[in-house]
This record gives sequence, structure tokens and C-alpha cells, in this order.
Amino acid sequence: MTKDTPSLVPRTRHILCMSGGKDSTALALYMRDRVQNMEYVFCDTDKELTETYEYLNRVEAFLGKKIVRLNAKAGFDHWLEVFGGYLPSPHMRWCTKMLKLKPFEEYVGEEPVVSYVGIRADEDRVGYISTKPNIKAVFPFKEDGIDFAGVMKILQDSGIGMPPYLKWGRTHSGCYFCFFQRPIEWVRLLETHPDQFEAAQKYEKITDDPGKTFTWVQGMPLSDLRKPETIAAIKRRYEDHEERRKLNRGNKKLVEVLAGMEEEDDGPKACLICQL
Repeated sequence: MTKDTPSLVPRTRHILCMSGGKDSTALALYMRDRVQNMEYVFCDTDKELTETYEYLNRVEAFLGKKIVRLNAKAGFDHWLEVFGGYLPSPHMRWCTKMLKLKPFEEYVGEEPVVSYVGIRADEDRVGYISTKPNIKAVFPFKEDGIDFAGVMKILQDSGIGMPPYLKWGRTHSGCYFCFFQRPIEWVRLLETHPDQFEAAQKYEKITDDPGKTFTWVQGMPLSDLRKPETIAAIKRRYEDHEERRKLNRGNKKLVEVLAGMEEEDDGPKACLICQL
């Protein structure tokens, strides 16, 4: 190869997929000055929490670089029809596959890619790792020993702070009708964003045929969950659960007090590409 012959070695792209959650946001802030050609992307279902969009706009301004919004070629309503009205669930997460993973892999294409994943040093999980051979996943927080407290410090020092949906009790980012929400989170969605609760309720199908009944909460349609007596019962159970949990875990860490939150509990977890 002469000096005038163009290089045939493909470039390596650096991509950080964001969810609007605290960990991927902290990682984006952490990597901002470490990787100059980083591409920040967000798989937008068009069904995200209102606060998620607001938060990403603030983060984008801080990064000084556009967060590329990846929109699926066909949105949630299209895929709902394809799946015969079968709402996604923990046992059939077609929403994650068709609206998050697939758009990301299409964006990546076939060039060599380093994918930055925001799993912390104190977490024992893997996260989404593509099986595409051209994608190499790296975990900067694990490599650099950054734990929950470290993530809190990054967010506080930047001035970005925690995702605003945490203030009203939602534990993770993602679609407003995410099936991983606990009953108390559905109640808080109703109280905070009644329009999104109504929209979620309209997706449910209640029939006499059990095989054709689809609800977000197993065994409880949102029309029942929103009843005053049900809300009161959910709040009582939640308060009892929190009281027991606080007694068992001891005092809060200083970083939790400053951040206005507690470390994650052992409740149901959202799909990692949505939660990080």
C-alpha cells in the first residue's frame, strides 16, 4: 500500500445509548471530556414520561452535543397491532426489542462500534450487550470503580441533578405505561400525569375471553386500580412496606440525603436499556 492509497481500515465509532435514567446520564457526563467523538443516542418510543424528555434536553445542553433521537420506523401502535393487541409484559418484552434494541442496532450498522454501558461498580448485572460482532461493550464505571455514591456525585457536581420523575415516585425512566411499574407508581402517575394514565388505560382490553384480555397490571385493569378504595389500599401497603424496609436497612447514607433519594430497593427492575 502506497502513501496515496486510502486506508481500508474502517473507523471505530463510540456510542453511548441513553435512557433518561441516572446511570446513563452520569456516564454521558463522565465521558464528555474523555471521548471527543462520542455519539449520544436515545431510543425514543414517543411514549416516554414527560420529565424524561425535559431531562434529556437539559443534559444535551450540558454536553454541548446533540443527543440523536432514534425513532423506530414503526411506532408502538404499529407493533401492538402486529402482536395482535397483546400488550408487552415481563414475559413478552416486544417493546424493548422492537422499539429500543432494533433501532439501536440499525443505527449502529456494520461499522466497528464501542458501546458504553452505564452499569456501576456495585452492580451485579450485565445489561444489554448486542450479539452483533461489530459491537464491543465497555463498562467505564465498573472499570473505574464508580458506585452509587459516585454516580450521585457526578450528577450533583454537574448541576444536572437527578431525573425529575424521581420526585413524584417513579423509579425508572421508560414509557409512561411501563409494565414494570409497581401499583404505587401507577397511582402516582394518575395523580401527576392523569392524561398519560388515561392514555395507558385506553390500551387495555377487557373481555369475557381470558385469552383476549390484556391489562398492564396482571389481574387488575387500570379502571379498577384508579378506584378510591383501591388507591387507599395501595398507599397503605406501600407505607407499611417502606416502614419495614427503613427499619431493616438502617440509616441513610449522606449521599442519599443530599440527593433526596434512597438507593434502589429489591423491587421489580425495568429492562436495562430503559432503566440505566
